[in-house]
Amino acid sequence: MTEQTAAPTAATSPAEELPVPEPELTLAEAEPVPAAEPVPLAEHSAAAAEPLPVAPKPHRRVLRTVARWTAAVLVLGGLGTGTALGITSMERTDVPGLATEGDGRWDYPELSLPALPAGSPRPFNEDNTAEVHHADLRKLLLPAPAGATADKKLAGGWVSTAQYLSVYRKSKRAELGQVLKDSALRHITARGWTMPDGTSSRIYLLQFNSTAFAGAFRDEISENTSTGAQLIGSPTTDLDETWSGGGRVENTTTDVYAEDKPYGSEQVRHGYVLSGDTLALVIQSRKGKAGTERVPFHQALILQNQLLG
Repeated sequence: MTEQTAAPTAATSPAEELPVPEPELTLAEAEPVPAAEPVPLAEHSAAAAEPLPVAPKPHRRVLRTVARWTAAVLVLGGLGTGTALGITSMERTDVPGLATEGDGRWDYPELSLPALPAGSPRPFNEDNTAEVHHADLRKLLLPAPAGATADKKLAGGWVSTAQYLSVYRKSKRAELGQVLKDSALRHITARGWTMPDGTSSRIYLLQFNSTAFAGAFRDEISENTSTGAQLIGSPTTDLDETWSGGGRVENTTTDVYAEDKPYGSEQVRHGYVLSGDTLALVIQSRKGKAGTERVPFHQALILQNQLLG
């Protein structure tokens, strides 16, 4: 709190120099200082040319100093209390200088894991050595965030193998389709949406009969390998070096890719999450030179990873 000195009540001339109490002195240390007598307005101009007569009154000076400092403390203390109460009754974003700027994350609904069939453990429970997801796979899909327009073709239900393969380049689809047949694929579910800025998101969950099949298919499509499969619209892809692995559930594996510059009419980001017997593919793309944003893409990967863990 900044201490303030009350202004003198009497009209004074420009030549006057009124003594100001030093704030570091205590009341016991303050010495009496002569005070100027008030000057009538009619005599102000004449008084400015000569020193004013003073009449030292020590006791009144001390009392006046005490009164001034007491008033200042009460006023400033009252202002401070009012400000504190005002801030505590306001939302954080309403307080100037304390507003939390958006970092690009999307507003998802509160997430929760679905109920399991009676007696069924979570995929990485010590009693689930096969790392099988017993929950309805459709309920493990990440929901669309606020403001999104849902994709009617990818509404969170079961989708065909052909629908899933349509995200890859045509030259790879037949080969991947055969691999899926050989991998004892159980089913695929998917959800898609588009945000107001034009960013399109698609998430596919593929569940296999075993973790071995899921891992083998992940290796088949991983773009870290010579047999990897590239997505449509993403001819030049490399590992996303900005991915830190934050939010990755233990015992899961995440591979994250981003299309290299210069990219074509749109930029595509995608990533795979391997969790037990299930493989997730998360894709985000946006047309235009601005490309896709890193933060919401990583956010979607982390949340989907947590749902599968």
